[in-house]
Amino acid sequence: MTGEYEITSVGGEQVRAFIPHPLPPQTPVDFSDTRQRLVERATLALGRLDSSITLLLPDPNLFLYAYVRREAVLSSQIEGTQSSLTDLLLFELEEAPGAPFDDVVEVSNYVAALEHGMARLNSGFPLSNRLIREMHAELLSRGRGSEKAPGEFRRTQNWIGGTRPGNAHFVPPPPAHIEDCMAALERFLHDEHTPYATLVKAAFAHVQFETIHPFLDGNGRIGRLLIAFILHHGGVLSKPLLYLSLYFKPHRAEYYRLLDRVRVEGDWESWLDFFLEGVEQTAANAVQTARRLVLLFKEDGERVHTLGRAASSPLRLLQVLSERPIVTLNEVCRRASLSFPTATKGMAVLVKLGIVRELTGQRRNRVFAYDRYVAILNEGTEPL
Repeated sequence: MTGEYEITSVGGEQVRAFIPHPLPPQTPVDFSDTRQRLVERATLALGRLDSSITLLLPDPNLFLYAYVRREAVLSSQIEGTQSSLTDLLLFELEEAPGAPFDDVVEVSNYVAALEHGMARLNSGFPLSNRLIREMHAELLSRGRGSEKAPGEFRRTQNWIGGTRPGNAHFVPPPPAHIEDCMAALERFLHDEHTPYATLVKAAFAHVQFETIHPFLDGNGRIGRLLIAFILHHGGVLSKPLLYLSLYFKPHRAEYYRLLDRVRVEGDWESWLDFFLEGVEQTAANAVQTARRLVLLFKEDGERVHTLGRAASSPLRLLQVLSERPIVTLNEVCRRASLSFPTATKGMAVLVKLGIVRELTGQRRNRVFAYDRYVAILNEGTEPL
């Protein structure tokens, strides 16, 4: 077992709450030759991801913009939201039709939390409990969960599964232990004397965070973000580009089963095997996605070039669409520095070529989507 139970009274009934031992694991983890090879393969895959994004794409931030939003949709879907990537991109367009609804607001908050964390790390702020709380404040800033103490560690008991702590599947530590548990986790993240590689530390820290469950809401989403931030902070990735929701979503049952096995049986090895396989698969998928996008931009650019002298404005519009795959005409004018009539004419050319599709069917406030780009990003984001 990786912790101990404390009998606590919640709502008039006695429950067994689990308090994890501080990391690293007290019993040394078995790094067999097979497991060591898994670590090496996952590390190599992360290296390929880091170099490929830089080498393949003229501006890696283009990929980060789209990839972050796909992760936001996936991670939120694991928590039960039904929002799509298109919903999110439309919501982010201030002039786009349609009132915001809870699911999209939740996904948009996730993007804000991730971008806030990245900006803080890039400014030299340490990966810390303070940063985690700041990201949580962004995550629950509006919409569902905004009444559940955004940015604050919980002061009441929570539970996982069941209708109350007494019949819950798992009861995390009582609130009196949260500060100590999270302080110990922060010390582990900054412990330079631990024998474990950054990738393994990220695997351990994710389980520990989910076990502590320090917030009243949003623990799963922050816990998944933490993986990318540990890898970025530890120098494994130059940008926090690895998001495991694409892997966790179809393997949810196994994911939860393995978290339980760590807590009850101390089986870190099975969790590590699962985690490392997910890292390798997800990193390879991200590289493949980047390659497909580069090829898409090249093919469509060549199609527009065949127009000869008439290609100038459509090419500028295509550049904007590679940065923002769903846009309004006003947004296109602003980003491409084109007049409204010129942008309208150029967009009509892209529609005729089958590169772009108009989404609203209206004559005013029209919205255009770079269809094949959106389709690539949508893979794996089908609602549960």
